[in-house]
Parts: sequence; structure tokens; C-alpha cells
Amino acid sequence: MKILILGAGAVGGYWGARLHQSGADVTFLLREKRAEKVRKDGLVVKSPKGDAVVPAKVVTKGGPNGTIEGGPYDIVVLACKAYDLDSAMDSIAPAVGSGTTIVPMLNGHAHFATLDKKFGAEKVAGGLARISGMLGPNGEILHSGASGVSFGERDGKPARATLMELDAACKKAGIDGGINPNINQDLWDKWIMLATIAGMCSSMRGTVGDIMETEDGAAIVLETLDESCKVATAEGHAPSDKVLAGIQTMLTSKGSKAVASILGDMEKAGPAEGKQIVGDMLGRARKHGIAAPNLRFAYAHLQTYEARRARGGLK
Repeated sequence: MKILILGAGAVGGYWGARLHQSGADVTFLLREKRAEKVRKDGLVVKSPKGDAVVPAKVVTKGGPNGTIEGGPYDIVVLACKAYDLDSAMDSIAPAVGSGTTIVPMLNGHAHFATLDKKFGAEKVAGGLARISGMLGPNGEILHSGASGVSFGERDGKPARATLMELDAACKKAGIDGGINPNINQDLWDKWIMLATIAGMCSSMRGTVGDIMETEDGAAIVLETLDESCKVATAEGHAPSDKVLAGIQTMLTSKGSKAVASILGDMEKAGPAEGKQIVGDMLGRARKHGIAAPNLRFAYAHLQTYEARRARGGLK
């Protein structure tokens, strides 16, 4: 099975590096600058599960005849930011053949409609990552703990052969998770957590622990989570009591260093996934007539940030 991973950041880089170490046939599709760095130094992984330097295979773009080196691939993993989806689709198109399965690991849900329209819903599986980490100053992957992925058929049917093979490769590589027969619920469970932590960390400019030091922080966080849960319920994907309790604990733990990556993007004056993570959740709340004042405020805050960034007001 040939696997192509678009992106070599904390998610795609760590996952792909571990798959490669276990013997899987993995190629990375990267921008030229990142590709040059990986070709020269390999994928450098620093992790409590073991450091590694992986001599990864790299391609940068399709050839003049509309193909891409090594393609078509059996699995194409999208491990990019949601705001890069359009360029990502153009990049992977030459690698997609009649038997290719696309596994997007993007945040939120909005990307599915776009991918389905471009490639056909039958080619697009559901997927999400719970891999903790970030890129270091020299492009190294700083993995900090969790290393889970989840993927499966969005129509609830038994997993196709390529996903079964990917599941086996993950288990061999020591990657947690794998096939989830109810991937749609898993996607919603992650999204309600993510909309809450992204909305709160970006609005309050701090970690979960920082927010918990305020008089009303815990109450506001739980109100925001409740807004997202009401949306999930209206969409037919209410979280279980166990899942909800786990999210509540994670989002209200005093001293927690947990923080949404969107805050790091904003602190670097970079693009943020506000529309995909918070804005889409708010849009669905409005569609169902659900009051969501905290999500409304958080998204207005994120839109203000993007407006200021667009006029060059951030340094």
C-alpha cells in the first residue's frame, strides 16, 4: 500500500515518520522550502516515545503530464490547516486515482462538502487526529504525548480494504486509535471540544489554566461547551455522558497548560481557522435556532483579528 501525506507538521510529520519507521511505504507531499529541509536533514522527531531522524521520501508537485511521482496512491492523507484546503486539493489531484482513498485530518466539518464536490464522496473517508505537538524553530517535530488518529467510513458501512490496511499499519507503528466504525460521532465529539477551547483561548488570550484563574472563566467555558453540545444534538450527534464529562474536566482543570493551536497562530500574526472551527459551529446554531452568545462573541473576535491582519495591522 502506497501512502501519500500532504504536510509534515506535528500531525502529518509525526504520523508519517512512525509509519515509515515500521516499514510502511510513505511519501510526503511538501512545499519546496520544507521539502528541501526534509531532504537534507530527514524528518527530525523529538518525542517521549523515542527520538528519531527519518530519511523520508518527498515530492513537491505534479509533473507536466498531470501525474505525480509515485502516483496514483492508495491512501492520500490531508494533514494541512483548513484554510489551505483549496491549494491542498490542487496539490493532491495528480496523486488521486480510481482506487485512491482520501483521509482528511482537518478540523471541523466544512471541508467534507468541498472534498466531496472535487473528488466524489465515495473517495473521501472521515478522519481526525489527536496528536499533541508542534514544529520547533528548526523544523523538528516536537511531539508531546498523545498520538492518536481515527478514521472510518462516513456512511457507516464496513471499512474498505485500504482503510483496513492503514489501520494495520498504524497498529504496527504504535499509533493509537485507527478505524472507528462511528467516525461521524467521533468527529462531532472532537469538534464540540475544539470549538470551545479555540473560541475561549483565542478570545481570552490564554491557556485553560489561565482562564481558570478568573472569577467567571469556568462558567463561561462550560456555557460555550453547552452551546456546541446543543448544536451537535440538533445535528443528531449528541455526545455521550462519558465523553462530555471528559471534555468538561479537560477544559476546566486548574493549572492546565492545554491551549488551542489557534492562539499560537494568532500570536504569530498568521492565518487562523476561526471560520472553520468556530464560525461553522455558530452558523449551524443559527440554522437550528439555538442561542449561542459565547460562540457569537468568540467568532466576532476572530473575524476582527482577520480584518486587522488583512490591513497589515499586526506585527
